Amino acid sequence: MATPYLTVVGLGSGDPDQMTLGVWRRLQAAKKIFVRTADHPAMSMLLEIGMEYTSFDTLYEQHDSFPEVYKAIAATLIAEAKSMSTSVDEPIIYAVPGHPMVAERTVQLLREQCSEAGIELQIIGGESFLDQAFISLGMDPIEGFALLDAAELQPSLLQPQLHTLIGQVYDAFTASDVKLALMERYPDDYEVVVGHALGVASQQQIIRVPLYELDRTPGYGNLSLIWVPRSDDAALRNRSFDRLHEIVSILRSPEGCPWDQEQTHQSIRKNFIEELYEALEAIDNDDPDGMQEEFGDVILQVMLHSQMEEETGAFSIYDVIQSLNEKLIFRHPHVFGEVDASNSEEALVNWEQMKAEEKRMKGTDVSRTSALDGIPPDLPALMKAYKLQKKAAKVGFDWDELGPVLAKIEEELAELREAIASQSEEEQASELGDLLFAVVNASRFIHADPEEALSRTNKKFRSRFDYIEEQLRISGKNFDQTDLTEMDRWWEEAKRQS
Repeated sequence: MATPYLTVVGLGSGDPDQMTLGVWRRLQAAKKIFVRTADHPAMSMLLEIGMEYTSFDTLYEQHDSFPEVYKAIAATLIAEAKSMSTSVDEPIIYAVPGHPMVAERTVQLLREQCSEAGIELQIIGGESFLDQAFISLGMDPIEGFALLDAAELQPSLLQPQLHTLIGQVYDAFTASDVKLALMERYPDDYEVVVGHALGVASQQQIIRVPLYELDRTPGYGNLSLIWVPRSDDAALRNRSFDRLHEIVSILRSPEGCPWDQEQTHQSIRKNFIEELYEALEAIDNDDPDGMQEEFGDVILQVMLHSQMEEETGAFSIYDVIQSLNEKLIFRHPHVFGEVDASNSEEALVNWEQMKAEEKRMKGTDVSRTSALDGIPPDLPALMKAYKLQKKAAKVGFDWDELGPVLAKIEEELAELREAIASQSEEEQASELGDLLFAVVNASRFIHADPEEALSRTNKKFRSRFDYIEEQLRISGKNFDQTDLTEMDRWWEEAKRQS
C-alpha cells in the first residue's frame, strides 16, 4: 500500500506577489487543496484561474475556541490523506497564511500526528509576516526580538530590552488583553505600533499610539500585529527581577561597594530582623507607600544572603525561587493536583500532609521527630509560645474549652503574687513567664494572635501617652511639673476620644 502524502505550503504574508514560485507550482499540481482560511489576499491568485479549494473557515463558527478549531482541522486533513491515493508529485495540499512554521498551531499538530498515522508530511516554506514586519517597521532582528502570541501573552514574557512583536491580534478584545499585559511592564503612555496587512500595498496601515489607546484603534483583523519597540530606559529595566539580581551582584563584586563586599551572613543578620519589623509596622499602619518601600528592603536582605551563597557556588537566588515554587505547588494539591479542599481547614490539612510527605521523601524519619519541631529558635518569645501551644494542641494536648484556660490564668496570677511576696526575683520572673504562657493559651481560644493583640495595645498606649505629652505642652508644663493624678485624668480623656 502506498504511503499517504500531505504537503503544507505557505502562501506568504499577504500580497500575492510574495508567494514563492515553488509553492505556486505545487498548488497547480495538487490533487486536492485545503486552506486554513480564504480570508487572505493571496487567495485572489487561485480565484483568478479558477483553482478549486476547500476552506476551513466554517470550523471557526462550529467550535468555541481556537484550540478546538485547530484540532478539527488536523483531524480532517489526516483523515483525507489516509483516504486518498496520493503521491509526492500530486499530494493533498494544505495552504496556510505566511510561513507554515511561524505561528501556525495546525502545522505543529500535523507534525505531531502524521508520523503516528502513517502519513508522510512535507512542509514548504513561504514568506512569513515577520519578513514584512522587519521591512515595514524598519526593525533589525539582530538587535534582539521576541515573537509572542496575543492569546497567551503574560507579563513575565516581556523583556523591554528586546523588540517585541505580538501576533494573532484578531480583534479589539484581544488588543485589550495585550494592553493590560503590557501595562504591567511599560508606562501607560509608552508608544507602541499597530501594523495592519503589512506588505499588502492596498491595505497596509502603520499606526503609532500610546499604550493606553491600543484597544481603541480600529482595524484589527487576521493580518494585524503589534510592535513594542525595544528600550534601554533605566526605569523599564528597574521593573525586572533580573536587574535586581544584577545590581546586588555588582554591589558585592570587587568593583562594587566596599561596605557590601565586607558583609557576611552574621554581620547583616540583625538587619534582616530590623527590616522585617519595619515592614510589619507599615502593615500595622495600613501604609501602602511604606509597605512598598519596606517590602523592598526585606527582599534586599534575601538577595544579599543569596548572593553570598552564589559566590561560594552553594546556590543562587534562582535556586531559592525554584525551591519555593516547587514547594508551593507540592503543598497545594487541592490547587495544582487532584485533591479537593472546600475550606481553609481542609486546605491546611493538605498542607500539613504534604509537609510530612516532603520529610519522608528527604529521608527524615517522621515517626522519630518531635511534634514541636519546626519552630525557629529565634522567634520572639510571645510568638514562640503561641506556636508551641498550637503544635501541642494538634496532637490532643489541650483543653476542650475556654473555662479551664481562664482558671489557669487565675492560678498562675495567684502564684505570681505569692512569689512577689516571699520568693527571689528569679522565681518571680519564672512565675511571670508561666502567667504570660497561660495568657497566650487564652488567645488561641478566642482566635486572637497574641503578637498582633499586644501590638495593637502598644499602639494604643503610644497614642494615649502622646495625648498626655500634648496636654503638657499646651499647659506649658513638663513631667516634673505634673503628677500621676493629672496625667491619669488626661489618660482617661484620651480613652474617651479613641
